[in-house]
Amino acid sequence: MSTVTTSKDALVQARTRMEKAVDDFRRELAGIRTGRANVALLDHVRVDYHGTQMPINQLGTVTVPDPMMLVISPWDPGAVSLIDKAIRASDLGLNPANDGKLIRLPIPPLTEERRKDLVKHLHKVLENHRTAVRNVRRDIKEAVEHLEREKKVSEDERKRTVDELDKITHNETKKIEDLSAAKEKEILELK
Repeated sequence: MSTVTTSKDALVQARTRMEKAVDDFRRELAGIRTGRANVALLDHVRVDYHGTQMPINQLGTVTVPDPMMLVISPWDPGAVSLIDKAIRASDLGLNPANDGKLIRLPIPPLTEERRKDLVKHLHKVLENHRTAVRNVRRDIKEAVEHLEREKKVSEDERKRTVDELDKITHNETKKIEDLSAAKEKEILELK
């Protein structure tokens, strides 16, 4: 973390760090299964390709021919079995079928129990990111209070900065909660 020298610096840094937490939350949400095919589902799966851990999208083309199927077309036919193995080893609970050239990945409908587990996981991820936003608020607030003690900002400026910091915190937390609510609705929706 760079040091805060003015109240304006503090707010810029708070906004930047909180937006990073929101972006990270979006990436986490993309990897949570919803019972519908989505190429982002495979983003966190890594394939051991010639001793290097690589994402699937760097080894071939991933397409969605229909809402319940993903198709992976590796550029190197030798990577088919490696991709198959990586998907089976992941926590996605998917069963790939490969014909030596393509990997077809059927997305089975989610059971009620699995939906509830996914919602629990979603809530855990949500709380972690809410905490991250609150931690940024705490760090920036402490930095502004330190500036006041060092007589670099006035008491009024500190109060205005903390009020603005609270507004930013509220807005970023609301973004995370809205994203979570939409994802939860998507998970619980029966096709």
